[in-house]
Amino acid sequence: MVDLFHKHYAPPGSAPGELRPPATAPHTVVHVLGYDADTIRYDSPGLPQEPATLRQPGTVLWLHFAGTPRVDDLRRTGEAFGLHPLALEDVMNHGQRPKLDVFDDHLFLELRCLTQGSERPTVDDFALFLGGDFVISIYHGDEDLFAGVRARLHDPASRLRRAGADRLAHALLDAVVDHAFPVLETLGERIEDLETDLLDHPGPDALHELHRLKRETLLIRRAVWPARDVLASLSRGDSPLVAEATRIYFRDVSDHAVQIIELLESYRDMLAGMLDLYLSSISNRQNEVMKVLTVIATVFIPLTFLVGVYGMNFSVNPTSPWAMPELHWDYGYPVLWLVMLAVAGAMLVYFKRRRWF
Repeated sequence: MVDLFHKHYAPPGSAPGELRPPATAPHTVVHVLGYDADTIRYDSPGLPQEPATLRQPGTVLWLHFAGTPRVDDLRRTGEAFGLHPLALEDVMNHGQRPKLDVFDDHLFLELRCLTQGSERPTVDDFALFLGGDFVISIYHGDEDLFAGVRARLHDPASRLRRAGADRLAHALLDAVVDHAFPVLETLGERIEDLETDLLDHPGPDALHELHRLKRETLLIRRAVWPARDVLASLSRGDSPLVAEATRIYFRDVSDHAVQIIELLESYRDMLAGMLDLYLSSISNRQNEVMKVLTVIATVFIPLTFLVGVYGMNFSVNPTSPWAMPELHWDYGYPVLWLVMLAVAGAMLVYFKRRRWF
């Protein structure tokens, strides 16, 4: 499920750039891929003891950590590629706000990746280092986000093979951002189903689902909203690590982030309106119940009057003009029932014609 409140961070007072592993971390898989326009130079799992040996002239290197990196692996990688210690610290501290840091010879970018879990959306950290001839990516989730990117790199006819490291960085960021669209599609379907339930069967279960969707939407918005500014800064920046021809591709990714945010805003407005819909549905149901009870009570008022009159204990007095001779009349009881049924029927017909129920 979405969880943005529990984060891993360095203890207060720690030295800047100090790397501390989280208390619990999933198994990490490291994959190394190097290529040029003509061939895949190497494609293998595991990080060598000397990561600097992976850099070769004319080769674009992609080093990917699937899971939280081990401190030793991340430290050796940072030393080999000259990565800033503060950026490495941010990689280990989960729950970072999306941001872009520009250093002398590399860029550091961090986003939150949205994926669809078995029942609820999941938000995981994604970090990326971009250098002149390398891309280092770290994804803390379990899903394989970049199978399509690897397939494109193994295709000799792919334009990605003939481009530089900045285009590889674009491909990875595009995959991260676009993974949010299926999640939002599923979220939209849940909102539509909830709207139907609120109209047909408003109740505690529907209200609980409404609050859960509002919470998920709020936390997802909190995770992806800053990505718009980060990607926009990357597309408008003047870093020599991003070619001018590549900036239009980053603008496309930024446009996708804006679409995601607009969808989230629409969902927020819909969910806010659904709370009013729920309250209106409950009020309408109560009004319908009160209407039925009022009709029943109104019908029984004259019947209660008749029964009360003939329930009084007066004896028959033949000399009095005000006596109740029907008390001893053979047909008095059935006639009284017929009169009460006629009165009740006439009132129901009158209410029906006035469309009171």
